[in-house]
Parts: sequence; structure tokens; C-alpha cells
Amino acid sequence: MTAYEVERERMVAEQIAGRGITNARVLEAMRLVPRHLFLPEEVRQYAYADRPVQIGQGQTISQPYIVGLMTELLAVEPHHRVLDVGTGSGYQAAILGELAGEVHTIERFPELAEAAQGRLTAMGYQNITVHIGDGTQGYLEGAPYDRILVAAAAPEVPQALKDQLAPGGRLVIPVGTRFSQKLEIWDRDEAGFQKSANIYVVFVPLVGKDGWEEN
Repeated sequence: MTAYEVERERMVAEQIAGRGITNARVLEAMRLVPRHLFLPEEVRQYAYADRPVQIGQGQTISQPYIVGLMTELLAVEPHHRVLDVGTGSGYQAAILGELAGEVHTIERFPELAEAAQGRLTAMGYQNITVHIGDGTQGYLEGAPYDRILVAAAAPEVPQALKDQLAPGGRLVIPVGTRFSQKLEIWDRDEAGFQKSANIYVVFVPLVGKDGWEEN
């Protein structure tokens, strides 16, 4: 095993499984995806640390535990079509690509989107497509989605994302202020939307038409 593989095994054992993530498919995906390759070389030594890491443009790659938790909450099945809002480095999209049939991921910074698509293509992911645009508006051309994951903090759930969620679908999103949010889980059924909440988190703001304004 390489040093990175040893670190990745330790990350999964201590930070993910060790904190109560039990979904075997999620744990295996996090063992498989080389997280360090999604980081700029100058910060690659922090790839498997228990913390978020800056990736440029004021954006971060989320703490490994938060990636694991949100992915487990999303409950992705192999036949699902998934929308990932806030591509960033592409790491979360890669995890979803291991679990789902089709992943659309959207990023507002063209340079991050292009770099992520390059990484994902080089790694052989043929079921992930990166789009450039306003994540608060989702990606209508790929809708409806069985699952939607949002990796940025919204003041409230954007209506476009709810509209693009298929019946029986699930949306996981951090909602709150710019400085503190709660992970919310929205399930769509025949009666409409059912909401539940999980832990407090801190994410970069979801900027766009139905999110926060750019500072």
C-alpha cells in the first residue's frame, strides 16, 4: 500500500466508520476514491486530515466525515440519477459516481468546473458530467433527479431544486445563516415534502439567484 492508501484506510476507519457511518457502499466508495488527487499539490498533505481544505476561489473540499454523513443521508441506489450542487474539486461527485447510475454536478466557477471535469475524466468516470452555472437553479436538462445533494449553505431551499426532485426523491442541503446551518433532509412523496434535520454544520454560502448574494 502507498502512504496515501494507508492514510485513506485510517480516515475511513477512524473518521467515518468510527463516527457511526455504517452504509457499506458509502464506506467502500470512500476507500476507493483517491481524495488527495482532488487537492492542489501544495495542500495535498492535508487530504486525509479531519478538516475541510481550501481549494481556491474561496471554496473548500468538505471534511471527510461530512462527505460521508451527507452521502449516507442521501441513500443513493445504483439506478439513481443524482444532482450534486457545488462541484468544487469534484470529490463529492466522484463519491456519488461510485454509488449512482448518473451524476450531474454544477459549479459556478468555470475554472473549478473545468479542473474537476478533467480530473474525473482522467480517473475514468463516464457517468459524471460537470456543468457550469447557478447551482440554485439546478440543472433542468437532467431533471428529474432521484437524489440532490447541495454542498453549500442556503438561506432556504431553492424552489428550483424542489421542482427538479422526482417523486420518491430526497434532497440533502445545509440551511441557515452564512455562519451556521443545519443539515436538512427533504423527502418528496405524494403529499408533498417532508422535512427532517440532522446536525449543525458550517458550509461556504450557496451564491446565486435563489441563494446568497455575492459579497
